[in-house]
Amino acid sequence: GRDLIKHFEGCRLDSYLCPSSIWTVGVGHTGPDVGPGMHITQAEADRLLAEDLQRFEKAVTDMITAPLDQCEFDSLVSFAFNTGAGALQESTLRRRLNAGESKPKVFAEELPRWVNGPNGPLEGLVRRREAETKLANQKQFP
Repeated sequence: GRDLIKHFEGCRLDSYLCPSSIWTVGVGHTGPDVGPGMHITQAEADRLLAEDLQRFEKAVTDMITAPLDQCEFDSLVSFAFNTGAGALQESTLRRRLNAGESKPKVFAEELPRWVNGPNGPLEGLVRRREAETKLANQKQFP
């Protein structure tokens, strides 16, 4: 799961605006502590990633009541890391998993719905959702 996140987020030590116009630094780290002109070290990027992962792992654990294997869990952590815990909370993905529907079907149908940026589908998000689905359903990354 960490490898999938790092693959799609990359690591940039100087802050930048992501495609959704959110200030980002390190491995996809966002928040009120990130702004223009910010520079961090690789050690800081690693620390921020570890902290962010703890937060999104807790979100998945708290929000998903269906039993998950490690690959399904990792896929959902990547999804929440990318879209936010609030998106997971409000998602049909979460509701369907918690309702006991077939997990492979839910992953295959719901993850690909989350590919839009401010101006429509983003190829990077299409590839990421495909990778998350493959990880959850086929237990493979890449």
